[in-house]
Amino acid sequence: MRNVTFALLALGLGVVSFADDSERLLTLDHYVRVKSTVPAIAGQDVSIYVRERVQAGTALRRASNADRVAIFVHGAGTPAEVAFDVPQPDYSWMAFLARAGFDVFALDTTGYGRSVRPGAMNDPCNLARDRQAAFVPGLIPGACAPSYPHAMTTIASDWNDIGAVVDYVRALRHVDKVSLLAWSLGGPRAGGYAAQHPENVQKLVLLAPAYNRAASAAPAKMPPDGTAMNTQSREEFAANWDRQVGCPGQYEPAVSDAVWSEMLASDPVGATWGPGVRRAPQTATWGWNAAMVGKTHTPTLMVAGQHDRQVPPDRVRELYADLAAPEKLFVDLACSSHNAMWEKNRLLLFRASLEWLTRGSVNGAKDGTVRLGY
Repeated sequence: MRNVTFALLALGLGVVSFADDSERLLTLDHYVRVKSTVPAIAGQDVSIYVRERVQAGTALRRASNADRVAIFVHGAGTPAEVAFDVPQPDYSWMAFLARAGFDVFALDTTGYGRSVRPGAMNDPCNLARDRQAAFVPGLIPGACAPSYPHAMTTIASDWNDIGAVVDYVRALRHVDKVSLLAWSLGGPRAGGYAAQHPENVQKLVLLAPAYNRAASAAPAKMPPDGTAMNTQSREEFAANWDRQVGCPGQYEPAVSDAVWSEMLASDPVGATWGPGVRRAPQTATWGWNAAMVGKTHTPTLMVAGQHDRQVPPDRVRELYADLAAPEKLFVDLACSSHNAMWEKNRLLLFRASLEWLTRGSVNGAKDGTVRLGY
């Protein structure tokens, strides 16, 4: 197990009693120290933010049930605590699993949310040229040269962050393995880590995993060329969601508002740029391809939203076809977009993940395709 140091904040355990509050759901903040492999800050000791949701009784026991420790991994733009812990009744995927007896964690990789953000992310000149003018007053076209003309993070640095958190959680809860749940670009992040460290991963749940069977096995150069980061405004966030609506009442405007508010709260610097934006690092990806998944045997649940236009369902079906795991299941989720965990059929998703993690099935099926919500 790698040598990592860590701090645990805001425990709030002093007010909990087994007699009255063992079912009470806690929110705990952790900061895991890791030696960074992000090219811009390689070798520095940095903090990775991890949120935990857990029942008080579980937290106060010396160890969780060995098969009930799970870690969420976010996608390409939204931090994990925003994606998976929406502060709306019955919208937190983390809380759903915690109430079922799981000890649930969610991590922000470097550049996201409350984890370390390399200094170059504070320079709007490191945005793509067509994005700079909104954040650089009086900009002369072509005058805002980037101070860091590379992709900010890499899939390998994400794997390094995930590895540090997995080791921390395993030590904290005295378990050999954890399950990983991931969304979108979290697919290559969690799936790639599991492929390289199967001894640490019990099961996978992948929502709209961004799989590319033809991805290169290794980067062409380091650090990779490209734009350092990207931004998203409230209007862009809403427009991207609306283009994926395919049925009445697919999502509630109040939930969209709540997600966006949490997004800005997780990025106090981005909240001051223009009307307020969320910032995310550009991540160079490779490795999680047909060759890698063809050697992966971790039991895996894959979920595709019917109306997903960011990771179309056929790409998830390709992952199902290529995956070597004998225990694998594809879920076709009706009336759902790329943001399925924030929409009306979210509880079908949450229940499917719980059944997979506890029984290795969904509606009793252990392989093939299951259609939910039709």
